[in-house]
Amino acid sequence: MTKTSLARTLREPAELVAADLAPATALPALERVAARYAVAITPALVDLIDKSDPDDPIARQFVPTAAELEMQPGENADPIGDHPHSPVSGIVHRYPDRVLFKLVHVCAVYCRFCFRREMVGPGKENALSDSAYRAAIDYIRTHGEIWEVILTGGDPLMLSPRRLSEIMADLAGIDHVKIIRLHTRVPVADPARISDDMVAALKVEGATTWVALHANHARELAGPARAACARLVDAGIPMVSQSVLLRGVNDNVTTLSDLMRAFVECRIKPYYLHHGDLAPGTAHLRTTLALGQELMRQLRGRVSGLCQPDYVIDIPGGAGKSPVGPNYVLAEQNTAADPRDAASETRYRIVDYCGDVHLYPPEI
Repeated sequence: MTKTSLARTLREPAELVAADLAPATALPALERVAARYAVAITPALVDLIDKSDPDDPIARQFVPTAAELEMQPGENADPIGDHPHSPVSGIVHRYPDRVLFKLVHVCAVYCRFCFRREMVGPGKENALSDSAYRAAIDYIRTHGEIWEVILTGGDPLMLSPRRLSEIMADLAGIDHVKIIRLHTRVPVADPARISDDMVAALKVEGATTWVALHANHARELAGPARAACARLVDAGIPMVSQSVLLRGVNDNVTTLSDLMRAFVECRIKPYYLHHGDLAPGTAHLRTTLALGQELMRQLRGRVSGLCQPDYVIDIPGGAGKSPVGPNYVLAEQNTAADPRDAASETRYRIVDYCGDVHLYPPEI
């Protein structure tokens, strides 16, 4: 983060109260939250918060509340099962052809719904040690099935351009690694950090770089964030989006439509809409799966195909992501002897975005 941003990032509950982001009466509870979970709100995000709106969707994502101290059944410090799939420190190898590479455990901002909230913040390590980094690189090098490396954490763009350039070169130097993807909030949280040096650090010979941007509300894609994303895309770095379906933030079709359109306007392809993970103290921000499915059905009929993300859930325990969007196709009768023979096609009931049912193939 830039020195100016670091100087003004709000990190203490008393600073939140002084900035009119929380009432003074909430200070004791917020101090208990901050003792357990990291807090940081950058100036770029403070500027987006409507302090006159007690339900402001930007504040709801980043300003801590006492509700985070309330634990619900099923919530887990490792809700998506990273740990059982971590063969060496910093690596999560859940899927055959790709790994997560967790370089750092710090972020520019800390989301109140973060599924790794127990792994960052007070008393936690900030980054991999040199020896752990080398062991992780060796693991990737000796596993030829790894085609893609996903840099995450924490936020990998918290590293300096110099260090990122070294890491990118190390990965691109492994013959079987063809894709390097970075998951980040920095273009929204601290747009000035996406400098020419940072963009240059992400370009590397021997592998293709992708950047996945996390944003949950169209207001996050304000002018500075759009300019930061443009610097990446103009440099030839393709971008996709990741969002989380959040209660009180984007849990209606109008807000979701605005968000997905904003991504596409920025030349960012909507990729995943995540169902909220069972992270401790996050129940007040989660929705039901049924609501998510209905919102996806409504989204299908309202916005361009370019604007359609996959609605997914990370199955607790480490089984990976599964699409959980609405099912538009239901078997009517199973008559197909050969799935390649259109003449013996099974008849289906297909539901359109308005909820109307149609037979396919149609009755003659």
